[in-house]
Amino acid sequence: MKRYRHYNKETAIILSCFGSVIEQEKYFKFQEYIKEQFEGIPIFTAFSSKMVIKELAKEGKIYKNLPQVMADVDMEGYKRYIVVSVNIFPTDEHEVLIRIVKGFKKFSLANIRYTNPLLHKTKETSLYLKNLDESIRKENEDVINLYVIHGVPILNIGGLESVSYTADFLKMINKNNITCSLEGEFPFYAVKDVIKAEILEGLKYNPKLKVQVVPMLLVSGNHYFKDIIEICEEIGEYCDSFITPPQDGTLKFNLLGQKEVREIFKKNIEIEIKKLGL
Repeated sequence: MKRYRHYNKETAIILSCFGSVIEQEKYFKFQEYIKEQFEGIPIFTAFSSKMVIKELAKEGKIYKNLPQVMADVDMEGYKRYIVVSVNIFPTDEHEVLIRIVKGFKKFSLANIRYTNPLLHKTKETSLYLKNLDESIRKENEDVINLYVIHGVPILNIGGLESVSYTADFLKMINKNNITCSLEGEFPFYAVKDVIKAEILEGLKYNPKLKVQVVPMLLVSGNHYFKDIIEICEEIGEYCDSFITPPQDGTLKFNLLGQKEVREIFKKNIEIEIKKLGL
């Protein structure tokens, strides 16, 4: 087939990220990490948020979305490439990624695969969440961990089971864990009175209790300032509260900076590379 002669390059990796107006650098640090792990394989990065792309374009920073980057990679002649779902849950952003990949497969002669997001497999998810809780609690039973998940605004969307499992698992492994969301199941604005009552009940038995607000956000961009700080301050009106300190040398706690998170994404890529027969 004459068209196939144009596919004269080997393998590429595309990181498909949501994007952030104020925290793009975290994605590019992750890109450098992937480059180091898969030496010799070109790494491309795409962003799915059109709002982010447009806002950054006003500053002269030009980025492309996944269809644009896939078109570039295809035009450059890569025989095979892996689209990495740099997302926490297999919800709407991941579903869009799958549709884009399937669409390209209809006309591209390249072998295209995509990875799972972060919290997709039960065993990996359970082990990661258990390790996360232990690492930020550090055996301090005087702390209530309030995990704030971004969530999805539609209750019948694909991948919601992963969000629900994460919330239920965290509450099950420690009696001092509470979960809520920003805009999904059990959003803080709707359940904050229940959370307050639960915290005050705990203070009756342990006056030393403090609340640690844990942002379950990949890079902790605008939501950190618009929501997480506000939640922490509201809880601080009736109980000592603080936001989980960063673990990666940055100013804000985020998941993408964690070694365990990066390793899960790395392993997901390795799985798809093996499926390519490499």
